Amino acid sequence: MRIGKIAPALVLALAAATTAACGGGDTSSSAPKELVYWASNQGTSLDNDKAVLQPELDKFEKASGIKVKLEVVPWTDLLNRILAATTSGKGPDVLNIGNTWSASLQATGAFLPFDDAALEKVGGKSRFLGPSLAATGASGQPPVGVPLYGQAYGLYYNKKLFAEAGITKPPATWEELVEDGKKLTKPDKGQWGLSLQAGQVTENSHHAAILGAQQGAQFFTPEGKPQLASDPSVAAVQQFVDLMQKDKIVNPANAEYADTAKSLKDLSDGKAAMFMNQASAGSFKNIGMDMANLGVAPIPQPATTPPNGRKVSSFVAGINMSVFKNTKNPDAALDFVKFMVSAPEQALLNKTYGSLPTVQDAYSDAAFQTEDVKVFQNVLANSAEPMPQVPQESQFETLIGTAMKAMFADVAAGKPVDGAKIRDQLNQADQQIAAGS
Repeated sequence: MRIGKIAPALVLALAAATTAACGGGDTSSSAPKELVYWASNQGTSLDNDKAVLQPELDKFEKASGIKVKLEVVPWTDLLNRILAATTSGKGPDVLNIGNTWSASLQATGAFLPFDDAALEKVGGKSRFLGPSLAATGASGQPPVGVPLYGQAYGLYYNKKLFAEAGITKPPATWEELVEDGKKLTKPDKGQWGLSLQAGQVTENSHHAAILGAQQGAQFFTPEGKPQLASDPSVAAVQQFVDLMQKDKIVNPANAEYADTAKSLKDLSDGKAAMFMNQASAGSFKNIGMDMANLGVAPIPQPATTPPNGRKVSSFVAGINMSVFKNTKNPDAALDFVKFMVSAPEQALLNKTYGSLPTVQDAYSDAAFQTEDVKVFQNVLANSAEPMPQVPQESQFETLIGTAMKAMFADVAAGKPVDGAKIRDQLNQADQQIAAGS
């Protein structure tokens, strides 16, 4: 499916479709209000998310009289499901979106703009953290949602495996990461230096963005023209693929890893020593990780910054909460959003998932005063930049992430992936994005 910027004629048709069906229930005065909510998969499984969220939805229903019907959507399906709903008009009332998709989804015109009035209804703009609020849509336009879960990437590592290898601290540079990874890789014992979700499109694109920034890549010109096939972009993708191909610190079986839980478990079980991921201490705890053995540090940067390279170790990651414009229950939808971003819910949910609250008044909870949380807070505040805030961003993620997934599959099958092959794939991505603009 081609994704990205929706045709202008379709946007106008969608905006005019005021009678289109949406997930909300009967709005007559005699019927209880009902909302449909699509939640993204934040925990170790869809069932885990249902167990976390349903008690909170029940709590909201008891307080407000508004029933919320929950569906947890896996990341492999979420963007396509959302885009299909923007064109059909048949979707949920409220949903989670990856914040990197904000500008793309904003361009469809299908979502309720969170202007100043809407922001006041959910507690006010000033409550939200600046970096998270900056990743809610294109600059100069009302946000397409509000931040729900704050995230940044870090390097998780197994302290026990590090100690057994005589490594006393996490790698401070990319070169040290590779060197440590080689010391920690023992294929005959089923142990690898690093675990990757190499079969997951979104994760591949995220790492392309982080390493691309370090290499000096700008994936779009200021005018919005794609330039994925630049030298820095090719270098970044090569660097990431080479973790499996050249450095050989990643199990080739990871080419099929599309599930975060597999990499979490590899680290927990001692099958991998390192894993680059968004804040996920709650998920590690849920799968039985000995938390005393879990360490976290920023994703390392090159020892020598490449020309035009930026001091970036994450993008401004996170999950936003949005409302479809054609919901039959807009007031109820905003009430539900307000509940989910309230300080008690922010503390409870982010504590459970190991993510970061997006509102300032939730940080008084002791769970967010730990050293590990401070690592992610520091990354988010000082070495993170937003993904490209352009309408074609979701298409960028899908195309570059899918190309990288195929590259890892080639490496696992013994087929070499060199700079020429990478550039060819990125050139094709540039052409597809330009054709859809």
